[in-house]
Amino acid sequence: MDTLLHLLKQNARLTSSELASILDVTAGEVEEQIKEYERTGIINGYSAIIDEEAADQDSVTAFIELKVTPQPNFGFDDIASTIMQFDEVDSVYLLSGEYDLSVTISGRNLRDIALFVAQRLAPLNGVLATSTHFVLRRYKERGIFLMKEDTDERGLISL
Repeated sequence: MDTLLHLLKQNARLTSSELASILDVTAGEVEEQIKEYERTGIINGYSAIIDEEAADQDSVTAFIELKVTPQPNFGFDDIASTIMQFDEVDSVYLLSGEYDLSVTISGRNLRDIALFVAQRLAPLNGVLATSTHFVLRRYKERGIFLMKEDTDERGLISL
């Protein structure tokens, strides 16, 4: 992977000057390359990594695996495109293995996600089975550690 892309993936808040210094090029060259990445669709957006538990104690994230029937002439693309349109859906991936698609969704509570799966995903034409996994705790997200070090004080007392 290009070094500039790697740096942006680690921290998209680095300035052009900071990136230029790291890469030993000019800030103008960095800005031009970033514009080219955006123009060609290599960079599709920028986002913050949020500790959801700290920001909103009530939000819930789930990974849903789907077994689907690929459609003639479209394969998995047609159903993936339909699923992508739902506001609740954060990501959709084509998988190898037992399940065909992985869908990540966010909701206010377990019930919202359960209803989404039961009423919107499962009834879609071509969906054969679903398996829902709820995120209980996040430790690391896109290379960033979210878990704060807890001090275990049990071993601090000696007699």
